[in-house]
Formats: sequence, structure tokens, C-alpha cells
Amino acid sequence: MSKPSNLLSWIDERIPLTNTWNKHVGQYYAPKNFNFWYYFGSLALLVLVLQIVTGIFLTMNYKADGDLAFKSVEYIMRDVNWGWLIRYMHSTGASMFFVVVYLHMMRAIMYGSYKKPRELLWIFGMLIYLVLMAEAFMGYLLPWGQMSFWGAQVIISLFGAIPFVGDAITLWLRGDYVVADSTLNRFFALHVIAMPLVLIGLVFVHIIALHEVGSNNPDGIDIKEKKDANGKPLDGIPFHPYYTVKDLVGVTVFFIVFFAIVFFAPEMGGYFLEHANYIPADPLKTPEHIAPVWYFTPFYAILRAVPSQFGGVIAMFAAIAVLFFLPWIDRGPVRSVRYRSNAYKLILTLFVIAFIVLGYYGMQPVTPAGTVISRLCALMYFGFFVALWFISGDEKTKPLPERVNY
Repeated sequence: MSKPSNLLSWIDERIPLTNTWNKHVGQYYAPKNFNFWYYFGSLALLVLVLQIVTGIFLTMNYKADGDLAFKSVEYIMRDVNWGWLIRYMHSTGASMFFVVVYLHMMRAIMYGSYKKPRELLWIFGMLIYLVLMAEAFMGYLLPWGQMSFWGAQVIISLFGAIPFVGDAITLWLRGDYVVADSTLNRFFALHVIAMPLVLIGLVFVHIIALHEVGSNNPDGIDIKEKKDANGKPLDGIPFHPYYTVKDLVGVTVFFIVFFAIVFFAPEMGGYFLEHANYIPADPLKTPEHIAPVWYFTPFYAILRAVPSQFGGVIAMFAAIAVLFFLPWIDRGPVRSVRYRSNAYKLILTLFVIAFIVLGYYGMQPVTPAGTVISRLCALMYFGFFVALWFISGDEKTKPLPERVNY
């Protein structure tokens, strides 16, 4: 027996390394008909690792101090060896994280990956999304630029609209009566320690839940129902090497796009890094237009579309909360959009359009026309879930194939 085999046997006697590999990678059978949409789960995991690694290097030179935070970012950009590259990789990674997560969620909605028996898998995914939003918001304050400071000021103040407990929540979030040094310190601690630990834990249970129930596929058919004499799914193939190789292609394309942005357009015209954030935070000078980063703007537009501040806060949180209940709102027996009715395809298309339009108007200054359009799109957004409840109850669907299509 070779030395590597001896070493592997020695490890296997102490921890189930080989069994774990076989269960979750080597002998984990995934459907044969995965398509383009199935790249984004592995890419989300890749970006998470990228953010953690670049974040560790950034914290080596960052100062969580109201007087030094902005200067330390400038020091990283100008004087630390390759600091500019690490900072741009981290800032670009934040936006790319949401790009792949939104596309991953879109795939789950299209192919019904939230439906029985994957309800818990969907809930874990939504919790990841929620924690990711908190992580991004807290990290957004750390550069201590004008937009970071005033964006945090606006978002934190929204919690003050909550009756009875609003003032206490805003005071706890800020750690002071205004956004100040104490706010920066606690957001730094939460951003680099608490939220990443929660995020890693949720990703772990998300993957465990996925491998317990098995992966969905574009046809929405469970491959476990058709097995050969050896008990292997007829329409399944081992994840390794087939999908590890496939994912490497996705990773290659992703890095080409990612580093093209990092090297040639890290600001992305002010969408990834706002121009106002290159100015130190000034509590006495309010920017002309305050808006969150692009990945928050659909929900920010919903907030602004409601005349009442409290009503806007409720609508904003409801827009996220309603996604948790999607497995029970959709009562249809068919998972994949391929075999669902034209009515379902129509409301799903309107839902996507409404989300994109809300994202656009959430970045724009308030105008009468923009407010009207935002209200219409907010109604379309929530209307999707109401219409889905009624349509899915008695939906005329196409017949499902017995085995997956290629």
C-alpha cells in the first residue's frame, strides 16, 4: 500500500473524510440535465470564500475609528502593496455576490426548487439572503465616506418609525444618539466576526439540506424515483467529476468578467462604488441625493412609494418576508415553469420586470412620475404572490414527462 493510501486510511479511522467526500461530492448523484442556471449556486460559494479572504487582508490595515477609517482606506489604496487590488476585489465581490444570489434565487423560483420536499432548503436560502443583506449594509458603512455615513443615517433612522420600540432599536444600532465612532466600531465587529460566522453556518446547513433531499432540475422531476438495479438514479450522474468540471468552466467565465470589472471599471459608473464615497464623511454636509447601493434599491423604492414612513418600513420588510412563505403560497403540483400555465409565466414575467424597474427608480431622485411608477411596480411585486395563490389552486398545466429531458 502506498504512503498516500496509508495516510488516507489513518485519517479515515479518525474522521470520516472519504465517506463525507463520497456522500456530498464523489457519489452524490445530480440530475443530468443541469443548464446555465445551475452555475450560480457554486459561484455564490466561490464569492463567499473570495470575500472572506480579501476581507481578512483588508482588516490588517483598516482602522475602525471615526477619525482614521477613511484615511486607512486611502492608505490601503495608495501605500499598501497590492492594497488597491484587494480593496477593489472586495468591493466588486460585494456586488457580484448579489448578482449571483439574485440569479440563483431566480432559478429556484423558475424551476420550483422551493416546493415540497425542499421547503426548508428554501428557508435556509432566504435566511442566507437576509444575513447577506445585513452583512453588506454593515460593511457599506466602514469606508466612512459621505454616502456610507448618510446612507447608514437614513436606513437606521427608518427603524425609528416602528411604534414603541423604534427609538430603542435605533439607539442600539447606532450605539449613540447619532451615527458616530461607536456605530462604526459595532458595525465593524458585526461585519467581520458575527455576520460571517452566521453566514458560514447557514451555508453549511443549506448544503446539507440540499444533499438530503437531492437537487432539483429544469424539469422539476425527482430523479430518485427511477433507479437502476444498483439503486443509482437513471437520470443522475456523480457530481464529481462531471459537475466539478462543468463548474470550473463557470468559474473561469466568472473570473474573466470579475477581473475585467476590477481592472477596468471598479466603480461601474458609480453603481458599485459611489462617487460621494470618495469624500470623507461630513455630518454637517448632506449629499444632494442619498440612495443605497443598487442591490438594496428595489426594496428602498417600495419604501419610498408608500406615503407613510411607518407604512413604507412595513412594506419594505414585507417585500422580503413574503418570499419566506413562497412554498405555501404556490399550491400548484408542478414545479418547473416549462410545464406551467401561460398565466403563471405572465405573472412571473411581470414580477421580474417590476423588480428591475423598482431597482432602477430606487437609485433615482424622487420625482412625481417616478413615485407613480414605483407604486405601480410595488403593486405588481406584491400582486405576483396574490395572483400565484389563486392561479396555482386550479392551474391547467402541461403533462410532466416520466424522465428528464436533455
